[in-house]
Amino acid sequence: MKFAVSPLISAVNYPPISEVHRWAAERGDHPDLPLIDLCQAVPDYAPAGELTAYLSTVVADPLTARYSPDEGLPGAREAMARRYQRIYGAGIPRDNLCLTVGASQAFWLAMTVLCRAGDEVVVQTPFYFDHDMGLAMLGITRVYAPFDPEGGGLPDPAAIDRLITPRTRAILLVSPSNPTGVVTPPEILEELYRLAADRGVALVLDETYADFIPGCGPPHHLFTHPEWGDHLVQIMSFGKTYSLTGFRAGLLAGGSELIHHALKAQDTMVVCQPRITQLALQYAAEHLDDWVAANCAAMDRRHRRFRQEFSRPGNPFTLVASGSFFGWVKHPFPGLTGRDAARRLVDEAGLLTLPGEVFGPGLEGYLRLALGNIGEEAIPAAVERLRGVAARCPGGDR
Repeated sequence: MKFAVSPLISAVNYPPISEVHRWAAERGDHPDLPLIDLCQAVPDYAPAGELTAYLSTVVADPLTARYSPDEGLPGAREAMARRYQRIYGAGIPRDNLCLTVGASQAFWLAMTVLCRAGDEVVVQTPFYFDHDMGLAMLGITRVYAPFDPEGGGLPDPAAIDRLITPRTRAILLVSPSNPTGVVTPPEILEELYRLAADRGVALVLDETYADFIPGCGPPHHLFTHPEWGDHLVQIMSFGKTYSLTGFRAGLLAGGSELIHHALKAQDTMVVCQPRITQLALQYAAEHLDDWVAANCAAMDRRHRRFRQEFSRPGNPFTLVASGSFFGWVKHPFPGLTGRDAARRLVDEAGLLTLPGEVFGPGLEGYLRLALGNIGEEAIPAAVERLRGVAARCPGGDR
């Protein structure tokens, strides 16, 4: 083309999932070794039947095709506010919630409000690659908190504190982590919340996978602080929760002033979350708690099966960290980057994985395996393919 492209976006890597899918297309069809997708975290189960039945009754209503208020329908936000009371034990007013086109758009809204080009955000590594890509496009400096494999990949509040400067506007954390699956304990989240308050920055917490934390307690108690909106911004997705990834069902929770400013960006980005998605969220929040709990238990069983298969003797890959949707593994190929290793797995084993370096600098020795896209019965075959490629590669038995 004959016109200039912003150097901020030209310097950003191509979307990694699209890159891996391109490798798969170049590989072609292999009926004897069909692809196993450990690349994208997409639930392999359908939405609840009662939800799709409900949506079939409203899709013909002409009102469903109309705009809604920028922040979302009052009834949908009320239903989500009641859900917060059930999950977190905290009553969040509906006016502190803005419905968004996926968690990704909630992230963009938050960062657009909090930062301008040249500001800094402390990012815990391994990070979610879309977050880093978005910050780079906005001209925001990413200051990386180091990954500690010996500590299970948990964030270190003291290490994060040392990275904060006068230009810092936020601490960015994903829990459960994408890509490691690790859940940050409530006490560490509380410490980070206090740190953000003391240093006058925001704690931006992406909880896209919070509904897949096994156990009966809340993920944290941050929303019970009367002043939570002064220091906390939450990004949430319900695409995985309700198996509605294509509906782009996200949410931004924050203080009244943050939501007020976020709606300025919302109006220029998308105007509003699609009304059909809002109706789906309202119905789901009011009727599907038990369905969500059953899927959480199923994903926990899948994760435990994965760990069991992975721990069998003779596996040259090292499982460094994991959670219900993800396994974060160290690959056994000396001299290969994560991209090299991931490409080899596509070509030789029909396995789609993501290279570690897309999740942070210095992580070329790792791969992310996503477990949501395959059933429990497919896990042994996937792990066996990993073993087979490693056994055929020089240095793969280390």
